[in-house]
Amino acid sequence: MEKEIRVEHGEVVVELKGKIYVDDAADLRERLLQILSEGKNRFLIKMSEVHYIDSSGLGVLVAIQKRALEHGGQVRLQGLSGAVKEIFELTRLTKVFEII
Repeated sequence: MEKEIRVEHGEVVVELKGKIYVDDAADLRERLLQILSEGKNRFLIKMSEVHYIDSSGLGVLVAIQKRALEHGGQVRLQGLSGAVKEIFELTRLTKVFEII
């Protein structure tokens, strides 16, 4: 998985590419929790180039969403498609996240 993280207009923009497996998910979780601890609580996660995400990747997104909400923020997902979109629909995570 490739990732690029930057801040635009007070929102943390995370661009993900490729496949998200357990090792990638652990690294992503650590980095995003660090950003949350710095007081940033609004995230836009761009996933148009993500072709696969496993359960650990989904778990990271849910954990970040929970922490962001606890601190008055949110996680928005952008660009879900194909198999990744189907996973979000099957797990009903489309009701947990704002998807744009």
